[in-house]
Amino acid sequence: MPRTDRFLDIRRDPHSDELLARSGDSEAHSILQRAGFIAVVRLHETYHRAPTGLTHDDENRLATDAVARLRAAGYHVDCDADFDTDARPASYLPLGSSIAHLADRIREATTTEAAADALTELTAAHDGILAALDDVLTATADFHNGLGQAADPYIARRLRYLADEHLRVIRTDLADTRNTLADRHAPHPGRSTCAQEVPATERERSAVCACPPPPRTLPAPPPPVAAGLRR
Repeated sequence: MPRTDRFLDIRRDPHSDELLARSGDSEAHSILQRAGFIAVVRLHETYHRAPTGLTHDDENRLATDAVARLRAAGYHVDCDADFDTDARPASYLPLGSSIAHLADRIREATTTEAAADALTELTAAHDGILAALDDVLTATADFHNGLGQAADPYIARRLRYLADEHLRVIRTDLADTRNTLADRHAPHPGRSTCAQEVPATERERSAVCACPPPPRTLPAPPPPVAAGLRR
């Protein structure tokens, strides 16, 4: 059975004529956002709309580009005839994928040194990911200061507050965690690296490695029978 989150609809609402994209998983939502759509989060669903102020032709181009990107990524897209396209643009790994790779490194780490090395990419004082995020928040705050609307100075102050308070706590705590791991020089007791070697003393010659068998998991006992159900 095909996964329903691989199917999307991009159409104009028949009543409001608003351009809307519905359904899809989180990856599809990211593709829609990169195409220019804006996410609308409701209690029971998340859908996407076109930015305000676009002309009808601009919205058509936005929707057509989104259809092409989604189909290139393997999604099934039902759309209005005006948005249908055979184009399949090349896709590239987003910047976030390199950060997600750090999580994979930590999941696969077998020593405290390996985990500390991965966290260093986040916590490095000059060019770590969190230092760059601090710079992005500050630059966005500076951008809002000159926009001219009444709420813009408040948004700028809010962004600086996030950088100075919340992000600073995250950077400090993660840096301490990284330093503690770097000082421990210990293997992870629940993880090990298999060398795929069988010693000469191994009795079972069909064995592919000398690693001990995984611990046996005992089945959970059945729940107790309520007293009123006994006969």
